[in-house]
Amino acid sequence: MKIKIRLREILAERNISQRQFALSMNMRIATINHLCSDNVDRVYIRTLEQICEALNVEIDELIVSEKS
Repeated sequence: MKIKIRLREILAERNISQRQFALSMNMRIATINHLCSDNVDRVYIRTLEQICEALNVEIDELIVSEKS
């Protein structure tokens, strides 16, 4: 099983650029770019909480599991 962060898809659905989102969150652009990539190997829980709050989504909308 693979765990995927759907941040890239959610931002695209809302027409928000990764840069714009990073600036609005007061986070490094590189952090948001990394979370939008397919190579995320770790993330802080607090970061996920902040993203969920900012986008008004539940954690199960942001993180999904995929079968390999």
